[in-house]
Amino acid sequence: MNEQAEAAQETVETVESGGGGGRVSPLRRLMRSRTARTAVVAGLVGALLGAGVVAWRTDTLPLVGGPAPCWGSLSEGTVSALFGEGREVRSEDQRLGGGSGLTYGSCRVTSSRDGRLLRAVDIRVHELDGLYGMDGDRWPADYLDPDMVSLGEGLPGMVSGARAWIALPEKCTGKPGDFEAATVVDVNLGRAGVDSDPGLPGWEEDRAALARAVVDAANGAIRSFGCSQSYAAPGALAKAGDWKEADQDALCGIKGFALPAGFSPERREALGQERFGDLGGPARSCEVGGSLPNTYLRFTTVEDPSLTAIFNKAVLHGGNRVEGPKGYGSLSETRAAYKAKCPKGSVVFLVEQKRAIDDVAFDLTRSLLPAYVAAEAERIGCGPERLRIMRG
Repeated sequence: MNEQAEAAQETVETVESGGGGGRVSPLRRLMRSRTARTAVVAGLVGALLGAGVVAWRTDTLPLVGGPAPCWGSLSEGTVSALFGEGREVRSEDQRLGGGSGLTYGSCRVTSSRDGRLLRAVDIRVHELDGLYGMDGDRWPADYLDPDMVSLGEGLPGMVSGARAWIALPEKCTGKPGDFEAATVVDVNLGRAGVDSDPGLPGWEEDRAALARAVVDAANGAIRSFGCSQSYAAPGALAKAGDWKEADQDALCGIKGFALPAGFSPERREALGQERFGDLGGPARSCEVGGSLPNTYLRFTTVEDPSLTAIFNKAVLHGGNRVEGPKGYGSLSETRAAYKAKCPKGSVVFLVEQKRAIDDVAFDLTRSLLPAYVAAEAERIGCGPERLRIMRG
């Protein structure tokens, strides 16, 4: 047996997943109940995920007698696209409980050469939190940034060169309640906001590989729910937005959204560059001024109703109350959030000031939220909106 074949057959450690083959039918019944699902999904997804570590070389896939990475979900082509050839790849599949963390399962895949770590990809299956606000800050910062574009029609998710996510079908997971959000599969490659420049070599290739990976992993999770539905492979992806000179009469490419007339020339110069994602899809984000990762402003419109619950805390308890004809919200010095009832479901509008401009106090959320909501609501067919910011 040659060296590569021996490496291909090497199993570092395998821990049995514990079975669960006879639970598919009860799950189908219980998944109709969101409450029951929280208790049941962890056990059943865990039965699929198992807990173990398997190693092999990418130029000898598939591993003889061993599973594909991440609960058998990642295809050989996806692994090769993510990690390249001639590297040792390890998959660590961990079974996690449901609990208050709302995490059903996670997986890490790493590649190395001569004992040196080259790349790590983390995949999670988890329900986004809409009650405690745990996912209202970091998750949208990482997974709804302007580099993200839609995975395509029929695929409720987004992807960039460093991140990808997709929501699992509600037919399998149940329709979220008022304080519940979607159950998602998300994938991350490296640190968000650090290596996400679309101009970097290999960025487009990484983005395509992450799109395949998140769909593969989602289909594996769907199978674990006993559902027959599956997602098709992603197609051509839209071009990511580049930094360009801001049109200050149509900021973020939004007709009718302009900086307030009273802004000083210094402030206008500081906010002279912008980048934003493509139209359509679950969410659209725009950054204005500064440079990565320290931009001044971020504007986000979340049109997927299954995601809006993660902003409940910001909408309800973020500061001064905001009222409008179709919704409500709140604002602080650094973040303003407004939730509106639109024809296609709930929509959340966010305005975030991430840095002070010339050491002037954080004061832009109050001046920019009404104009942003009015213009965006008109663009997506949810207007007219005229907000009132309450004091005290």
